Amino acid sequence: MAVFFKRTKEIEGEIDEYLDCVIQAGLLFKQGIKHYLEGQQEDFERHMKQLDNLESQGDKLQHDIINKLYLHTLIPEARGDVLGILECMDTALNGTAETLHEFYVEIPEILPDLHKLYLDLADASVSALEHTVTATRAYFRDIKSVRDHVAKVAYYESEADKIADHIKKILFRKEIELSRKIHQRYFALHIEKISDFAEQVTDRLAVAAIKRSE
Repeated sequence: MAVFFKRTKEIEGEIDEYLDCVIQAGLLFKQGIKHYLEGQQEDFERHMKQLDNLESQGDKLQHDIINKLYLHTLIPEARGDVLGILECMDTALNGTAETLHEFYVEIPEILPDLHKLYLDLADASVSALEHTVTATRAYFRDIKSVRDHVAKVAYYESEADKIADHIKKILFRKEIELSRKIHQRYFALHIEKISDFAEQVTDRLAVAAIKRSE
């Protein structure tokens, strides 16, 4: 990140730490979904609480970074882009915690024959999130590689869409109550949404990278 932050190592370290939080959140999210589907309630709640703590840590880091960007008048020519990227990333981070909370509060019944698809969906969404972090690091360190990582995010976001659609098709062809179909579809959409949040980050990254390259 030396390209942007020649004046301070502190903010560089905080951005790296913040992005580490996003990576860890994705891993906790995947494990949380797995524990929920396997009926391991204690492990599920433990991962949910760890994710809550991580979200709080990420929010604090984000606020500190934003304050320092203004306080030290750093990168005025790109500050708006960096702030937009961080805001979108924070939405993605919060989405992981909120989704696990939805599972905890509403206790959806996920049909056993759909468990693998829900796990695949979580994996695709988290893969999109992980590549978003890599793309963000590249924006600060290796601007030329941003496009490659953005393409990977788009791939996993598309995969998440396909898996979610497949889940919906299976659900609405089953002879079960409509309310059960809708409830399970709702949670598939929640998991899928994480990949959408990731793509929103890379949409901003792609534009910001073009502006820096001009």
